[in-house]
Amino acid sequence: MGKDLRASYDAIVVGGGHNGLVAAGYLQRAGLNTLVLERRYVVGGACVTEEVFPGYKVSTTSYVCSLLRPEIIRDLELKRYGYEILERSPSSFSPFPDKRYLMFWRDAAKTQTEIAKFSKKDAVAFPQFEQKLEDLSKFVQPLLMQVPPDPTANSFGDVLNSLKLMMRVRAIRSELYDHLRVFSMSVAEYLDQWFESEAVKVRMATDGIIGAWAGPYSPGTAYVLFHHVMGETEGKPGVWGYVRGGMGGLTQALAKSFEAEGGTILTNAEVARIDVKNGIAGGVVLSDGREFRAKRILSNCDPKRTFLGMLPSDTLPPEFLENIRAFRMKSGTVKINVALKELPDFSACPGKQAGPQHRGTIHIAPTMDYIERAFEDAKQGRPSEYPSIEMTIPSVVDDTLAPAGKHVASLFVQYAPYKRRDGKEWNDTTKKEFAERNFEILTSYAPNFRESVEDFQVLTPVDLEREYGLTEGNIMHGEMTLDQMFFMRPLAKYAKFKTPIRNLYMCGAGAHPGGGVMGAPGYIAAQTVLKENRGLLSLL
Repeated sequence: MGKDLRASYDAIVVGGGHNGLVAAGYLQRAGLNTLVLERRYVVGGACVTEEVFPGYKVSTTSYVCSLLRPEIIRDLELKRYGYEILERSPSSFSPFPDKRYLMFWRDAAKTQTEIAKFSKKDAVAFPQFEQKLEDLSKFVQPLLMQVPPDPTANSFGDVLNSLKLMMRVRAIRSELYDHLRVFSMSVAEYLDQWFESEAVKVRMATDGIIGAWAGPYSPGTAYVLFHHVMGETEGKPGVWGYVRGGMGGLTQALAKSFEAEGGTILTNAEVARIDVKNGIAGGVVLSDGREFRAKRILSNCDPKRTFLGMLPSDTLPPEFLENIRAFRMKSGTVKINVALKELPDFSACPGKQAGPQHRGTIHIAPTMDYIERAFEDAKQGRPSEYPSIEMTIPSVVDDTLAPAGKHVASLFVQYAPYKRRDGKEWNDTTKKEFAERNFEILTSYAPNFRESVEDFQVLTPVDLEREYGLTEGNIMHGEMTLDQMFFMRPLAKYAKFKTPIRNLYMCGAGAHPGGGVMGAPGYIAAQTVLKENRGLLSLL
């Protein structure tokens, strides 16, 4: 970030989010002199730590970690550069209005004991349910770090990779039907097959709608559930953790790893245009007029921001542009960051001292219908009257985040629409109204909550677009539905990380395998570039 700038590079990465930094890290280590351009004042994109309130370190957008691929942690030596994951136990706490509660622990037996409070039948079924998800994970995981094959293409590579996929499919035989159903079913339908207790089902259903423009009865949300449970922490499957120092601890480690290899990062560097001549990308122009040239350009921005915002329309095929315009980006996510003077004292599990009820994700959503009604509100263009809330208090585990005796809380809230149709706009007044509604709901579970709030920040979908460059506030860079996944992400025929513009590649979550702090899109994009680079060198 303090390195002398050159006029040209081997590669330029547009957007310094975690995927962009992953791609840059691999390219630089392979000998390609790489420049990362970040429009904000700090590198990290939507995976950052910021001092929103004096003395508090806040993971302003993304807030927990599990999906980051272990290969990336190893290859880029992230632990050497300060990356540290803090495990949480229990993983979650779900209080209910009748003052009962459900905790999910890392220890399966303890979780079964908790579930048995609501249903002995469900407690017995739970290990089988987890095993089924683990089996599906074993099938899907190898696909996360490779270019998806195009089943309609005739190239040798595509045919070979399609055959390899078919061989893997044949190996699981009868299980295939169960696996395919996960990709198409609603999370409510899928959980109904396994459990009878509403409390147990709703606890897991939130993982099926997190970050999605969908309710628990929407088709495809069963896969979103799976997407969020297939990660790992320190080799332990399904375990989520906090990054020490906030989520910026991850992206700062990526940045340090990249710079240690000679890479260059430039912040406050908004790319206004990707320069294209004769169908070939050759550089970028910043909003302040500066220009940089490169043999390869990788965009870590979402597909719409890249193709509709940075490229003249006459450089792209009309059909491609039409399909990019149709790429769905709807979001109903609001992030509320809160400075607390004391911990919530839950009626279901009292105590202001740090306890198990404070360590993991706190789920506020008592029934499936509660979440569905919240989604219905958003579909009608109004913020949910009774939103689904996931709250984390990472300062209970990480004492570097808040002043002594105080805490920082993260509220991931659904739903609130990007475009309101209730006659109001998102502004300071309406954001405060929505925050207060969430505080009111939380206070009904923890009576001291509202009086413990010292300050707060509200990021609506409009704010997420304006400040973090996420079109329509979509944290996944595009809806993760069956027709926008795998070899159709972002579009059919364009899922190989290449674009209609020669030497321009996608490396963000709008490419396979999608959203979450995973790093896989950045990894695959870098390998795609390096493979082509090796091919060119062999011709010389």
